[in-house]
Amino acid sequence: MAEEGSSAPEAQLIAQRMQKLEAIREMGVTPYPYKFQVTHTFGEIREAFEKLEDLKTEVAVAGRLMVVRGHGKSSFADLRDKTGRMQVYLKLDVVGDEAFQLWKLLDIGDFIGVTGPVFCTRTGEITVQVQHLELLSKAIRPLPVPKEVVRDGQRMVHDAFSAKELRYRRRYLDLALNPEVQEVFRRRIAIVSAIRKFLDERGFLEFDTPVLQPLYGGASARPFVTHHNALDTKLYLRISNELYLKRLIVGGFERVYEFSKVFRNEGIDRSHNPEFTLLELYQAYADYTDMMVLAEELFASVAQEVTGSHRITYQGQEIDLSSPWRRMTMLEAIEAHGGGNLQGASEDELRVVCRRLEVEVDPNAGRGQLIDKIFEARVQPHLIQPTFITDYPVELSPLAKRHREHPELTERFEPFICGWEAGNAFSELNDPIDQRRRFEQQMALRERGDEEAQVLDEDYIRALEYGMPPTGGFGFGVDRLVMLLTDSPSIRDVILFPHMRPEEGRSEVGEGV
Repeated sequence: MAEEGSSAPEAQLIAQRMQKLEAIREMGVTPYPYKFQVTHTFGEIREAFEKLEDLKTEVAVAGRLMVVRGHGKSSFADLRDKTGRMQVYLKLDVVGDEAFQLWKLLDIGDFIGVTGPVFCTRTGEITVQVQHLELLSKAIRPLPVPKEVVRDGQRMVHDAFSAKELRYRRRYLDLALNPEVQEVFRRRIAIVSAIRKFLDERGFLEFDTPVLQPLYGGASARPFVTHHNALDTKLYLRISNELYLKRLIVGGFERVYEFSKVFRNEGIDRSHNPEFTLLELYQAYADYTDMMVLAEELFASVAQEVTGSHRITYQGQEIDLSSPWRRMTMLEAIEAHGGGNLQGASEDELRVVCRRLEVEVDPNAGRGQLIDKIFEARVQPHLIQPTFITDYPVELSPLAKRHREHPELTERFEPFICGWEAGNAFSELNDPIDQRRRFEQQMALRERGDEEAQVLDEDYIRALEYGMPPTGGFGFGVDRLVMLLTDSPSIRDVILFPHMRPEEGRSEVGEGV
């Protein structure tokens, strides 16, 4: 097998591979066949090795060629499949001249299939003896393969594919070269399955609601806007599925949920991506206290299912997700962290507090937003262990019921873990008259310049006018929960293809490195 020089320009390496591709075709070999019948994964071979070796069972395995060792008339090589790596051993006098000539035209990154018995080398490594070789896919571009050496029986990796931005942009390379990244996304799948199992066992039904909406709502965010040509109408990518799920409660479904892709035209940072996965659930005849119990049970159950414990470690900090979680009202939390007693404070008084605490605020911000900014600055960074912050100002919560004892507040909570908001929940507002008044207040905020204020949805109010039972609702970002349970520092680490600023000089996502 020819070895590529690491310093050669990529264009030169691609040209060399194209020459090999042509040579392979001239041999009469199809470099991109239609299928290969795999009998065992590498993981299955490791588990059943003794039996396979004793019976001299012939196995057929396939994977990506990652490392080649040795030249001349025999070679060892490592293949990688979905279960990990395995060594294969190829000898000229076993496979024959034609197969060995094909072997010499292969490169790191090619997919191959091999057939033969398994054995254990003198160094104790399980190996497949190649009796038949088949090329399954010729890689035209060279992989940025890290250098590997074995010292004292341990595999050491140098020059790993670790540049964060390139890994996000070329996720297929990240997955191909970094097995631990594959594990993050396997765990993500397990987390989603555990959430679904938790809710299904409690009688919740999963639904799909529209992604394209004639009127966006259910959250305070700027939408992405598009146009439907056939209907000649403006449409919005949803920022939430809340108002549609609550329409289902009106219609008689008493426990509903949905995993939804939502789209918010906002900034990007370690915990925000403009496209993310939101889980929202609604339960008739419940309130926000019921949602607190459900939320802490759900998080603890999923952690136990996926990690084997309620206690996890996130970025070096041990987090205990077992119930009960700490509970504090928003105003109590602000006062406890040096923000002062804001009960009954006017908008002007709140601006004075913001200046004293050096909290930057928008000049158009209303009373609720000012309190929220003070909370973000003074309290939120300190909420490491799971904590429910409850009873938000009514100005901040246009879809939540007024607090039954403090009508200037709402029955709302947000769970905080590791200093960031991990969800949102209400005793849902089901009074259509109050709901209209709240929407009108939001529209007034929009006129003051708040682009994230909610819009008035006449059809949703009409639905409430037909009657919605008392309802508790809870929503959370699935991506943030995956961050927590995989110890990932950024939301980009748990989204397969996060949004990135276009590369300089490139406008096509599919263009090469």
